[in-house]
Amino acid sequence: MSGPDAPAGLLEALDAYERALAADDLAALDDAFVRSPTTLRGDDRGLLVGHDAISAFRGARGGVASRTLTRVEVRPLADDLALVVAVSTFDAGGSGLQTQLWRRQDGTWRIEAAHVTGRPRAFDTTVWRVLGDPLVAPTGTGPLDGETVAVKDLYAVPGHPVGAGNPTYLRESVPAATAAAAVAALLAAGASIRGIARTDEFAYALTGRNEHHGTPPNGAVPTAVPGGSSSGSASAVRSGTAGIGLGTDTAGSIRVPASYQGLWGLRTTHGLVDRAGLLPLAPSFDTVGWLTRDADTLLRALDASVPDDIARQPVGDPVVLTDLLDAADPATREAFRAAVGPDVPETSLAALGLPGLDELRELLRLVQGAEATAVHGDWIAAHPGALGAVVGGRFAAAAAAPADQVAAARERFPVVRAAIREALHYRVFLAPTVPGPAPALAADAVELERVRTATTAMTALASVGGLPSVSAPVLTVDGAPVGGCLTGGPDTDRALVTAVGRWLPA
Repeated sequence: MSGPDAPAGLLEALDAYERALAADDLAALDDAFVRSPTTLRGDDRGLLVGHDAISAFRGARGGVASRTLTRVEVRPLADDLALVVAVSTFDAGGSGLQTQLWRRQDGTWRIEAAHVTGRPRAFDTTVWRVLGDPLVAPTGTGPLDGETVAVKDLYAVPGHPVGAGNPTYLRESVPAATAAAAVAALLAAGASIRGIARTDEFAYALTGRNEHHGTPPNGAVPTAVPGGSSSGSASAVRSGTAGIGLGTDTAGSIRVPASYQGLWGLRTTHGLVDRAGLLPLAPSFDTVGWLTRDADTLLRALDASVPDDIARQPVGDPVVLTDLLDAADPATREAFRAAVGPDVPETSLAALGLPGLDELRELLRLVQGAEATAVHGDWIAAHPGALGAVVGGRFAAAAAAPADQVAAARERFPVVRAAIREALHYRVFLAPTVPGPAPALAADAVELERVRTATTAMTALASVGGLPSVSAPVLTVDGAPVGGCLTGGPDTDRALVTAVGRWLPA
């Protein structure tokens, strides 16, 4: 609690009220409200006036989702009157706000007026392009029975066109006849598709901002960007409106939103999960991945999508890669070192005979840009002005890259990929996922581009290597989440997720 001291007995009454809510103790809840025809309770469904009306509503509600008060502000208004504003964090994801006017009567505190803002409800059009209940039903049963999925708007969903985050592209698309392979695997394992989630245009960005549809919320830091390009999927999972976010990771589009929103995110080994039915950006880097609120759900999504005898290579010894750590902000470095402790050995890219981060980032930029131009260049040329300014500028820069530089990068790329994979034989690199907390919503284009450049320097290693990389919510920097990242050799996907707890306090 912060603010002035609470009047005697008020916090105890608030705690008792929360326990009654958790137990759905109707008698105790009735007693917690002032018995008056003028007592008020309001939420997004409407306003209730009078104790009797509130009691009737509560009896039909059937309880509330499990939650914890994570912040309580008290403002005494008079000797027997106080305003309480509290943040409720739900176990299943998301948070809400409750504002209550408490009155002391005969020595007992009771609620005279309350306004409840629950956790976000679908349909938020910055998060979702289309939503259902479900949108697509499961086709089988298995480890994902009962789970709901937010599908990034790059995957084929039966009966729906792919929009790729761009309204012009969506208008010209035709509904898919069959599900993308990654979607079909989740459906066969018992999951249902909750909806199709927003993405940065053609997945060619990392902030989560979409100039056509708006910016999905960052459920961990409301004043910050959500991270992209799997932004809608991440926001849906963080808010609790989906249990699994199906996304893609080309240059960090799973890892970045996972870090920014305090989620688990897995970029799988390149080629491990079938990409049939997925609109590509840069095929040499594009991978399937998932965002979840816990490690168990992440593993179940992996198990549903990959045969049991694959992706089970053991991980090696943990090593802090100093290049990645040094690329992070000072506060992030400090939090990471405190989490890892002094006993994990360190190494550097130079000691392993690998190119530095700047060279890896440039290699990624040139090859990714060339492939993105090859995939989407003709469509972009035929639709001038269809792209937003940021993504349009990125495609224009890729198309303008000097041909000799692109050719040299393409020739060097497989050699560097092989070297990175060899360096990670029986090793796991530990580092922060990104330089620091998510940038502010109010950040200008210059600041966002600075952060993007610093971020891709850290994410390029796994992207160029085509390697699995898991971001886990293990750090807090200036009150905001920052992921801790484990990157391993090919097909160590399962072992990486299970190893997080051994080396980082998830």
